Amino acid sequence: MPWFKNLIKISSTILNQSSSYKSMTPLVSPSLTQFLQFTKDYSTNNNGITNHHVAGLEPTKNDQKPRVVVLGSGWAGCRLMKDIDTNIYDVVCVSPRNHMVFTPLLASTCVGTLEFRSVAEPIGRIQPAISREPSSFFFLANCSAIDFDNHTWCLGQFGTLNFTRYLLSPIPPAQVQCQTVTEGVETVEPWNFNISYDKLVIASGAEALSFGIKGVSEHATFLREVYHAQEIRRKLLLNLMLSDVPGVSEEEKRRLLHCVVVGGGPTGVEFSGELSDFIRKDVHQRYSHVKDYIRANEILSSFDDRLRTYATKQLTKSGVRLVRGLVQDVQPEKIILSDGTEVPYGLLVWSTGVGPSPFVNSLDIPKAKGRIGIDEWLRVPSVQDVYSIGDCSGFLESTGRQVLPALAQVAERQGKYLASLLNKVGKEGGGHANSAQNMNFGDPFVYKHLGSMATIGRYKALVDLRESKVSSFF
Repeated sequence: MPWFKNLIKISSTILNQSSSYKSMTPLVSPSLTQFLQFTKDYSTNNNGITNHHVAGLEPTKNDQKPRVVVLGSGWAGCRLMKDIDTNIYDVVCVSPRNHMVFTPLLASTCVGTLEFRSVAEPIGRIQPAISREPSSFFFLANCSAIDFDNHTWCLGQFGTLNFTRYLLSPIPPAQVQCQTVTEGVETVEPWNFNISYDKLVIASGAEALSFGIKGVSEHATFLREVYHAQEIRRKLLLNLMLSDVPGVSEEEKRRLLHCVVVGGGPTGVEFSGELSDFIRKDVHQRYSHVKDYIRANEILSSFDDRLRTYATKQLTKSGVRLVRGLVQDVQPEKIILSDGTEVPYGLLVWSTGVGPSPFVNSLDIPKAKGRIGIDEWLRVPSVQDVYSIGDCSGFLESTGRQVLPALAQVAERQGKYLASLLNKVGKEGGGHANSAQNMNFGDPFVYKHLGSMATIGRYKALVDLRESKVSSFF
């Protein structure tokens, strides 16, 4: 490819002429890693400040399909990508994970009832266009900032002949500013890139709450991702095997085999139920020497009073000891409650709900309790062509009230509704940036709560079919 050879020559000239790169060897035969490293180095000056020479996806033109950028790969974002019409839009997903997690079954993977691949679905299978279409992508990255102000800016004709001009000329900052996720041994350092959008969907979810309690991040294990479940399974099996080794004291054996679950919501209850089944069946058969030592604690709150009473009774029968209290401190081998009670543990699972992520908090748009303000059509009213769905949204900006609970069924139905809305907008010619301002969006989003369910082990479950106070709105 002649244009690529010319790019290599220009790159070599830049490196030789720049005093910052005098010690580097010219890129005579660059690998992909070297090329990406060059792009990263060129986009950052010596002080670590990002220049406007950052590589990325330029704004679309009128003769191209409009681009929908989706931030997140959770329930909301994945349902939207599944239903979006790729004959109308190009789809770009930015997320630090390349799969969706079916969270209701995540607790089952911790004890081997299900394998991890059973609860994870790759993004490329949810929306095949990301894998096969030339202008649709999945980027393993975190969104670091969004530049809402430059949404109307448009790049000129972009082709192979002026590719070097794009690299070498200052350009305005792009709309979505991202940084790659490059964890692991011998990987290049993270670098920045930008993505322009026609429609932006913020579906970045929320993060586990620790309430600022000291030691939670260092010593507890959350249960929100597949790697969390893998870590829980690893610790659980490791503690079982260590406790069977000669020389372990009775006190240490009891600590290693004591599992504590903090949080009495559906996730905490489901994990406790799965753990009690694991203890009653597998441990008693395969670890008979320590079967009398292993037990579980759960600090309970949650569901309707009658269901909570039933759950308490069933979990107690399964060997789960229930403790009501507030955690004050988390130490490497014990937690301390507000009344001074010390509870030793070998495995501590933290499941106390979710809160806003630092990224959502950093966005300069109206929020309430860390949740983005939206209107009846899931748009962010203060900026153009931006939508927000899932756990990161829920504050109705026009009325100032919290209306959307942070539930998977809310996120899933929001994603389905918004995909239908964007398809309608695209068919009517409003897919490109700033082209749907005066368009009739049709019926607003309406959510009806269908109830909640949580398994508690021993082939039993809780089902709460009460109609929520926020079951119908918009």
